[in-house]
Amino acid sequence: MKFQLKNILAVVAIALAFSSCSSDSETPIVDELAELTKFKEITNTTHTIELYAHMGALEQGYNEINLRIKDKASGNYVKNATVSWMPLMHMTMMTHSCPKSEVEKITADGTLYKGNIVFQMPQNATEYWDLKIDYTIDGTTYTATSVIDVPASAKQRVTTFTGSDNVRYIVAYVEPHHPKVALNNITVGVYKMESMMSFPVVDNFKVKIDPRMPSMGNHGSPNNVDLTQSILDKLYHGKLSLTMTGLWKINLQLLNASDVVLKGETITDLVPASSIYFEIEF
Repeated sequence: MKFQLKNILAVVAIALAFSSCSSDSETPIVDELAELTKFKEITNTTHTIELYAHMGALEQGYNEINLRIKDKASGNYVKNATVSWMPLMHMTMMTHSCPKSEVEKITADGTLYKGNIVFQMPQNATEYWDLKIDYTIDGTTYTATSVIDVPASAKQRVTTFTGSDNVRYIVAYVEPHHPKVALNNITVGVYKMESMMSFPVVDNFKVKIDPRMPSMGNHGSPNNVDLTQSILDKLYHGKLSLTMTGLWKINLQLLNASDVVLKGETITDLVPASSIYFEIEF
């Protein structure tokens, strides 16, 4: 009886050991497309490029865009491409680009590539945006281009202006995507126009904010923190205090590295709004 009991216990121990080893060796399956929605496919003779966004669409302003490259012959997604892109606005009298990041692979074993584009103006009946994607796979270069939909944003998400230094600037709202009645983290991108095709990030500036509720006597909120640039993502980060739901106008001032105001006004009884601002409503 003792011998049988020892054998049974040994079998159970071995089974548990194998079960533990099997569990430890299993790699969790990661859904790359979680919270992303495909909004566009761009094709050429060899590949289909799928474009994804959190909101399932583009709009005037800052857009984070994810993409995958699908091989038409095999049906597999490419994991080793080097990708770049060029957005172009085709206007009646000219063509220009906009602020854009590099396109980077998200994970080594994944299929998603990610970047961001700031569309400073929307499409209209006669003027439109297209997106050209260039990529290299195993030493072979490819390209694909298509018109993309960039409608006007419902609220002011980007502002373009000439500063007192005669430089053309673009300031774009990045987040919060879902603002709350709380002290929110706020992120903004600041860019300048070097040419019709070049819009680099501006370094070492400051963005002052003064959120107000125009429909509620233009009252403000406490504990806001002005935005300064992060060395990690080159965006500007601060704190945005929202004390109630409704429509808020986030009045802005852009200051250079010497703290000189390049654009925007301080809010007073006589100056109820800045000439540069964002709008959010929740």
